[in-house]
Amino acid sequence: MTTQTLPAPQVYQGQFGEFTITSHDRTGVIIYRAGLMIAALSFAIGSGLILLNNNPTVLSALTPLYTCFILALGVSLFTIHIYMIILHRMLQIFWAIGTIASVILALSTSEPLAVTVYNQPLSLFGIGFVFVALTGIYFKEAFCFNRLETKVLTPIVPLLLLGHLVGVLPIQWEGILLGIWATLFLVFALRKTVQPIPADIGDKSVFTYLKEQRLAKV
Repeated sequence: MTTQTLPAPQVYQGQFGEFTITSHDRTGVIIYRAGLMIAALSFAIGSGLILLNNNPTVLSALTPLYTCFILALGVSLFTIHIYMIILHRMLQIFWAIGTIASVILALSTSEPLAVTVYNQPLSLFGIGFVFVALTGIYFKEAFCFNRLETKVLTPIVPLLLLGHLVGVLPIQWEGILLGIWATLFLVFALRKTVQPIPADIGDKSVFTYLKEQRLAKV
């Protein structure tokens, strides 16, 4: 009987030394991308219900869609690879603040959450942190991979939310920006599915180096 030998893992040359990519690394990337896809689909469906259906009864469906969006985004934020650990933690904290604010607001009103947020723009000071975290992902992807859709999304999100907050955007422009946001978010998530997995893992030697530096300071 012959024993089958597993192929040796591919060795990559990083900035601070060699590294290999494990199955755990690959699983993390798959989870990150799955979270983005679920978030993008939830957001696109919710946006479509707002833009294409004038029936007020559909607004009640936005809350479960938003729940799926926010949970999937959280999964992505906890599996994304970001070299700057401070930035990574900040995005996670922003998501947590926005999530808590969303729960409190949803439980404190009898209206659908989307109606409350739209009619009370100041609620964005709480819920808006979720979208700050999302914009952080867009910015990271634009910076690391030079993606056109994330370059557009990075300014669109704060433009729409801040424009609604201060009341300077006509409702027609809000609808246009929301449609662009939903479309490009879906394009971004779809393109991530065909991107080579090692690209999302990055240079593991940098993570090792930064970890050693933190331990040395301790």
